[in-house]
Amino acid sequence: MSVAILGTGNIGSDLLIKIGRSRYVECALFAGRSKDSKGIEMARQMGIETSHESIAAIERNPDRYDIVFDATSADSHAIHSPVLKKLDKCVIDMTPAHTGWTCIPALNISECADKKEINLVTCGGQATIPIALAIMRACPESEYIEVVTSIASKSAGPGTRSNIDEYVETTRDGILSFSGVKKAKAILNLNPAVPPINMHNTIYAEMTAEPDLKRVREKVHDMIKKIQAYVPGYHLKLEPLFEVDRLTVINEVVGLGDYLPKYAGNLDIMTCAAMAVAEEYARRNGRRD
Repeated sequence: MSVAILGTGNIGSDLLIKIGRSRYVECALFAGRSKDSKGIEMARQMGIETSHESIAAIERNPDRYDIVFDATSADSHAIHSPVLKKLDKCVIDMTPAHTGWTCIPALNISECADKKEINLVTCGGQATIPIALAIMRACPESEYIEVVTSIASKSAGPGTRSNIDEYVETTRDGILSFSGVKKAKAILNLNPAVPPINMHNTIYAEMTAEPDLKRVREKVHDMIKKIQAYVPGYHLKLEPLFEVDRLTVINEVVGLGDYLPKYAGNLDIMTCAAMAVAEEYARRNGRRD
C-alpha cells in the first residue's frame, strides 16, 4: 500500500526508514513545511517524492495514498483531521491530539484494522498502558495507578515540548479507558543528563493488601512479550515489587537506532507502533503493488 508522511522531523524521518524495510507499505510522499529540513533531504536521496506544502500536497492528488501518517503536532492534526476525513484516508495520528480510534497494538490492533482514523495515544501511553492493564487483570481491586515517564531531554523536540499538557491528559485518559482503574495520573520528566538516558517508565499501583506477586509477574511478562513483537527494544527493568501498599513496575525502551539515536526510545516506540498498525491495515485491506 502507498503511504504519505506528514511531518519531516525526527519521527517522520524514522518512519521513512522503517517503511523502507516493509513488505506491505511503501512511501510515496514525504511532506512538511520546511524544504530545507534534514528529513526532506534524506527522502530526496532515497528517491522519494517530497513537498514543503504539507497537507496541500495530499489534497492535490489524494488517490495516490492509501494511508497517511500524521507526525506533526496536536494543533496541526486538529487542522489535518477533517481534511483527511473528507478525503476518506486511513490516518495514523502520532500526535497526542486525542481524536480518532485509540490504538495500542498489543491490546487492540485487530479492532483498529478497519478504522479510518487511529490515534496512538503518546509514547508514555504506549509504554505504560499495557502494563497498567496487566496489573489490573491481576489485581482488579486496585483503584489508583500513576505512571512516570522519563526521557532524555535531547529526544524531546519542539512538538513534544509544546504538547506536554495534551500528553498528560491523553496518557491519563488512556490508562483509565484501557485498564478500568478508577483514578490515574501521568507525569513526564525531561532528563538533561549527559550522556542521555534511555526511556524509563515507572508504573505505580496502590494496593490495600499484598497482591499475588506470582500472578502479577505472569500477567506483566505476557504483556511484555506482546509488545516486544513490534518494539524489540522494550524490556522489563524492575520486576513487580510490592512495598508499603504500593506495587511498582519499571520498564525501559531502547530504540532501534534507525534514524534516531538508541536512547530515543520514546520516539522509536511510536514509530514501531505506527508501523504495526499500518502493516496490519495493509494486510487486511490490500497488498503492496
